[in-house]
Amino acid sequence: MRIATFAHEGQRRVGLVSADGQSVTPFDLSPADAQRGALPLVEAAAAGRALPGTKRAPIALSAVQLQVPIPLPRRNIWCVGRNYHEHAKELQGSVFKNNNANPAQWPIVFTKVPECVVGPTDAVRLPGEAISPQIDYEAELAVVIGTGGKNIAKADAMKHVWGYTIVNDVTARDVQMRHQQWDMGKSFDTFCPMGPWIVTADELDGQHTRVRCWVNGEPRQDGRTEDLIFDIPTLIETISRGITLYPGDVIATGTPAGVGMGLSPPQFLKAGDVVRIEIDGIGQIENRFA
Repeated sequence: MRIATFAHEGQRRVGLVSADGQSVTPFDLSPADAQRGALPLVEAAAAGRALPGTKRAPIALSAVQLQVPIPLPRRNIWCVGRNYHEHAKELQGSVFKNNNANPAQWPIVFTKVPECVVGPTDAVRLPGEAISPQIDYEAELAVVIGTGGKNIAKADAMKHVWGYTIVNDVTARDVQMRHQQWDMGKSFDTFCPMGPWIVTADELDGQHTRVRCWVNGEPRQDGRTEDLIFDIPTLIETISRGITLYPGDVIATGTPAGVGMGLSPPQFLKAGDVVRIEIDGIGQIENRFA
């Protein structure tokens, strides 16, 4: 299934996207539940309850405005840095220079605040050069947790995945490095475009898909999740060590090589730039920076 959160006739709704991608059928959710996007569906599935019905007529996808699948996550987005070998190499002299020299020893884990999440076509607001002139993109596959848990074993981890979506882990590079931890440089308002919907785990194998990114139509990133240094089960096992994961928690799994800071010379984003990210089996998000 592809579960979308969208606006139609002034109301937020959540619906099931058709197999051909041409329409979306709203679920029967209360207005209060619909404000939470797909999260009530994730929680229902985790509790063993059936999904709400879809009694309303389908709506043409062209007639709706897609919104972020989970408009306000219940807590910070979990994120993983340095999780593709080539990306580790391209930033080894800058972002990663003070980290463990062995990228395969432990994942680098940080978070982004929930309030930075925006939709798949929303504008990303540049903070201004006085705050940061070094704004960068990071195309990432994101895992949506279904059944929660603590101390989840790697062998059981995929049972806890409800679905997948796309995230652009937008980053202020100078702020990221200045504070020697990354949350500040990752959490500016609008710095987490997400969408276009959630694809459930029975429809997509996130361990075998392709992540690509374009800036103003120019190819920048192209990687496969088979090449993750720490695969999805390992990430879930690591993040759940002593920490309870909950239904709807989001884990961004890291970005391939080709980020702006890794180019020679570095190429940071400026007003008017458009970043498009596509993941096979999910779709694409496209955001203009302003």
